[in-house]
Amino acid sequence: MKDLTTGKESKLIVQFAMPMVFGNVFQQLYNVVDSIIIGNYLGEEALAAVGASFPILFLLIALVIGLGSGFTIIIAQYFGARDYEKVKRTIDTTYIILFFASILITIAGIAFSGSIFKLTELPQEVLPQAQQYLNIYFLGTIFFFGFSGTSAILRGMGDSKTPLYFMIVATVSNILLDLLFVVVFEWGIEGAALATIISQAGAFITAIFYLNKYHQIVNLSFSISVRKF
Repeated sequence: MKDLTTGKESKLIVQFAMPMVFGNVFQQLYNVVDSIIIGNYLGEEALAAVGASFPILFLLIALVIGLGSGFTIIIAQYFGARDYEKVKRTIDTTYIILFFASILITIAGIAFSGSIFKLTELPQEVLPQAQQYLNIYFLGTIFFFGFSGTSAILRGMGDSKTPLYFMIVATVSNILLDLLFVVVFEWGIEGAALATIISQAGAFITAIFYLNKYHQIVNLSFSISVRKF
């Protein structure tokens, strides 16, 4: 944890903001990597399916970034005031809100993905693959939201570098799993979406363990979280 209340303001702001900028870039790479590998190995229709999904996924990314920024501000205020009890309560609230939000979005996304694509007048030959890709992606929403929430918590406590490291590892894992599932196992567009889910899940679980080990004011466990929900 880094104390941002002391030191030169301009230097602290730049040091804190740059990892966030790079993190957003790596976040976008998930879809870009899928597009490159799918375009090279699965053909034009599969590539069009991924491209059609991108505006919806971008909306999802924008939503979770906005939520995360709000949580970061609240946690930062309490952390800067050294009110660690309220920091803990805010962290619990963050995970509860993101958990239920991810479940609702998953259900709604899978239920209405076909209707959304029809509204965009997506060609019928592309629709089945686009729906398959997006539905599998929606199944990983809980991991995506969970990792974004954990990143927001770390940033609220003055640590913007660690989320970037986790994001880099997740992006590299996504590339390797894309190649494994699409090129080696030949699982098609479903394999690309599954690779993204696994990468996000790995980043989320690793970030939780990191929080528990290196931040004494945080004590999270999956069993406790389930009982709270």
